[in-house]
Amino acid sequence: MGRSRRDRDKTPGGHRRRVLLWISVGLGLLLVVAAGTAWLGYNKLNGNIHTDTTTDRLLGPSSSRPTQVNGENILLIGSDSRAGANAAYGTAVGARSDTTILLHISRDRRRAVGVSIPRDAMVDVPACTLPDGRVTAPYLGMFNSAFEQGGTACTIRTVEQMTDIRIDHFVVVDFTGFKKMIDAIGGVDVCLSKPVVDKDSQLDLPAGRQNLDGEQALGYVRVRYALGDGSDTERMGRQQDFLSSLVQKVESSGVLLNPTRLYPLLDAATSALTVDPGLNTLNKLYDLASSLSHMPSGATEFLTAPREPYAYDHNRDQLQQPEANQLFQQLRNDEPVTVAPPQPSPSPSATTPASGSASPSAGASAAAALSGAPGASPSPGPVKAASADLTRLLSVGVAAASPAPTFTGRNGAQDICSTP
Repeated sequence: MGRSRRDRDKTPGGHRRRVLLWISVGLGLLLVVAAGTAWLGYNKLNGNIHTDTTTDRLLGPSSSRPTQVNGENILLIGSDSRAGANAAYGTAVGARSDTTILLHISRDRRRAVGVSIPRDAMVDVPACTLPDGRVTAPYLGMFNSAFEQGGTACTIRTVEQMTDIRIDHFVVVDFTGFKKMIDAIGGVDVCLSKPVVDKDSQLDLPAGRQNLDGEQALGYVRVRYALGDGSDTERMGRQQDFLSSLVQKVESSGVLLNPTRLYPLLDAATSALTVDPGLNTLNKLYDLASSLSHMPSGATEFLTAPREPYAYDHNRDQLQQPEANQLFQQLRNDEPVTVAPPQPSPSPSATTPASGSASPSAGASAAAALSGAPGASPSPGPVKAASADLTRLLSVGVAAASPAPTFTGRNGAQDICSTP
């Protein structure tokens, strides 16, 4: 007569089978829970992302924009909106582009160049279509007013007209989003030669190297008059120093390889960004990030578009020629950009050119005069189509004939405390 199941389970073999059964069930449950958690986490991160579907429509047909070239160009826009959680930073009406960086990623994914566009630069802002269908008139004004007048689409149109570079993607981040991302990676190092206290940017820091949390970092990249000569040019330089330090922090801390640290960063980043449909899912953002994962920090350069004081108001800027056109041509052609650290000025002056090593040539000055460009004509105004074409031909010709300049900037691998 056979033994009962209870008797069989009491044997050594039966006990082992029972243990293996419970282990299998437990592992199965853990896998189900893990898969469910991962799925919920993925959906949450995807749901965090704000997608701007309006800008592509407002930019108009592809044929009306610059031709796409080698590499990838992403416009990074820091909005100074005081809406919602940003109300703690003032009550200014509307929003302007507090910081705008044109990020060019080479086709082989081995180089990247981030070009800061001076917010105070006097530029020709083109006619822009608004969401309600109205079209703004073109005008000559400060670059950051384009965002206030027509949002992201108008900023992109202005950059594309100014550089003849096609913007492939855009990312907009506000004050609160910036703070969250810095906190998520454990802060970023900066180095101050002297203490700084600035009530406008809510900043109170001692001298020396220190790690800034999100709130302090926001103050650091926004502060203007309490550091240096008070110029926006110097502030852009500090922002570039900060970005260099940020790149090193992400690369050296293993954030991208540590799930427990990566998830908070992804959560903060996805909830802080407004992007175009080409970057609006976690998969798309991951594909972009993974394509850059083997790029060392030393292959990233940061610089300011060559600028000089605006001829009619030295409190404003204008692009310095032919250096600016040379830089934009190098980016269009996906060529390496040579950058050298800034040198200490013998005496702070707003009239000192910020970047570029060559001086404008007679041909460039003539081109500027024909176009009515700032600083070349006694009556500046919107650029006429015919003269703009001639200007571009002359400027490109001058740039092609001149050796590529060395621009003042920062390398992603440099020690922030080594910056003069």
